[in-house]
Amino acid sequence: QVQLVESGGGLVQAGGSLRLSCAASGRTFSSCAMGWFRQAPGKEREFVATISWNGGRRYYADTVKGRFTISRDNPKNRVYLQMNSLKPEDTAVYYCAARNTGSYAFDRYEYDYWGQGTQVTVSS
Repeated sequence: QVQLVESGGGLVQAGGSLRLSCAASGRTFSSCAMGWFRQAPGKEREFVATISWNGGRRYYADTVKGRFTISRDNPKNRVYLQMNSLKPEDTAVYYCAARNTGSYAFDRYEYDYWGQGTQVTVSS
């Protein structure tokens, strides 16, 4: 089992930045690939970014590429999402997710554990 707790969400103006953090506990975090997803009202949960167990592979949705950066600190059992140049369309609940394997994945159904989410609201 892996328990995930997100933090760092909030209200920010367009063009601003936020850094989300996800604290993991339980199963060996360093062996898990991690991902960030988001869900806006009335929409399905969508992929944002993923990172392999050692940080060697990182991939992003086209909508956030060049603005968001995923990273991880295995000794601290944390994964981060640095979000810059935020847009109103980035408004959503952001979820951290973990896999029972070290390989990255884009599909939410390939993730085994989820956090409770943190709200990000970008005003225009």
